[in-house]
Amino acid sequence: MRNVEISRRNVIILAGATLALAGCASPAPSPTSSPSLTPTAKPTATPADWQALAGKISGSLVMPGDAEYDSLKVLENPRYDGVEPLGILRASSTGDVAAGLAFASQFGVPLEVRSGGHSYPGYSGGGGGGSDVSPSLVIDVRPLDSVTVGADGTATVGAGAALASVYSTLAGSGRAIGAGSCATVGVSGLTLGGGVGVLTRTFGLTCDQVQSMQVVTADGTVRTASSSSEPDLFWALRGGGGGHIGVVTEFTFATQAAPDVTMFFLSWPMSQAAQVITTWQTWMPQTDPRLWTTLKILAGGKHPNGPSLSMSGTWLGAPGELAVQLAGMTGPNPPAQNSSSTHSYGDAMMSYAGCSTIPVDQCNTGPNGQLTRESFSATSHIAQQALPADGIQALLSQIDAAANVSGLREGGISIDALGGAVASVGAGDTAFPWRNAMATVQYTATFDDGADPTAFDQYVRGFRAAMVSYWGDGAYVNYSDASLDDPLKSYFGDNASKLQKVRAQYDPDGVFTQPQ
Repeated sequence: MRNVEISRRNVIILAGATLALAGCASPAPSPTSSPSLTPTAKPTATPADWQALAGKISGSLVMPGDAEYDSLKVLENPRYDGVEPLGILRASSTGDVAAGLAFASQFGVPLEVRSGGHSYPGYSGGGGGGSDVSPSLVIDVRPLDSVTVGADGTATVGAGAALASVYSTLAGSGRAIGAGSCATVGVSGLTLGGGVGVLTRTFGLTCDQVQSMQVVTADGTVRTASSSSEPDLFWALRGGGGGHIGVVTEFTFATQAAPDVTMFFLSWPMSQAAQVITTWQTWMPQTDPRLWTTLKILAGGKHPNGPSLSMSGTWLGAPGELAVQLAGMTGPNPPAQNSSSTHSYGDAMMSYAGCSTIPVDQCNTGPNGQLTRESFSATSHIAQQALPADGIQALLSQIDAAANVSGLREGGISIDALGGAVASVGAGDTAFPWRNAMATVQYTATFDDGADPTAFDQYVRGFRAAMVSYWGDGAYVNYSDASLDDPLKSYFGDNASKLQKVRAQYDPDGVFTQPQ
């Protein structure tokens, strides 16, 4: 009868874990990743308590056994399809978020937050399923997905909006922001971790474009965080990662006039790999900030003729000037393939999202969507300096090692350029510390759904380990990795100490329980 009663009131109960992004019994957080707390005994939540929570919200709450549970618990990475959250609270208002936080605090229920469901370690799934997270209550902000553009050009974006929807609405108003390229990534997770994408060098990180945020902190208070209101909270929420300090429910972004975007693609034979990497590292940081590129070397079953070496990117200047901009790269390394095309901002972003021929309401992996999920392993690096010759050989050796990973669909490295507008902000001005870095780096491996992920995790983490002596231990929080020894230091560098102080101020009782 409980399920019948709840469904009549359109109440759904679900539980889950928190997010990190291009995207997937828990050990206690290390002393470096959470405030020092004295444990306090909490009463155990009874079925009646969960029922009472359902009655306090305007959204929905789904419990195990309810009809929607199996579909709503699913993340974007199928490797975590076995997650079993305690319940999932589908928040439709800030009041719903506050009610969920109060419930977690009162009963000591582990808490995670979900935006797009791309958490690399599966934290936003709510526990189990290989995610190394305790069974948790998931506050799912995806119903908060409205996107509006004001007369002044600012965009008000709900925390659960997916990027495909954000881009479509902005483009329809002739406006633009710089963000990621994956259609299903939630704007909240992306922005809170910094936010890199195909227009990063021109527009800056996504978090740099935020004017203010509406956020519910652990005590249930709804706050406006901006440069003039709660400035320390605003600082921490711009690059400090999601699910640590509060639940953002709405963003106000400064936008720019939507530009035309020239997209380009170049490829070379692998025999040129060492020279191409050498050239890219010295050429890319010096280029016009309107140019952005990613250098990829990928191997595996999708590359039956051997690893592929390519560079793709965007140019926001006059299309006829692109060849001149690329000359420093193509002159020393004539590509085997060199193509480009110019599009409107909206069409370009839909193309990157894989939705150029798909209606925006079907640009997702849900029941009505035309996109498909793919199992993957991934980790990251921050490339703060160019690789020497032996570092390049170490990188290429790891590409060669992909041939020994049975079942690998595609794996390797993507080096995504920073610089430009990113470097115009001081390293301590937001929680994102890597302002002067050359690039963010992703090590990835995709594989068949249902396969044991162990070998693929070992491959990407082994790739990272091989590069630590050259690139240090820095990592990008949106490409989080549960195996990092000191995640706070890896993600936030010199900003880690201040971030912890802000967290202790706004969550002194440790309501937010994400492992990292």
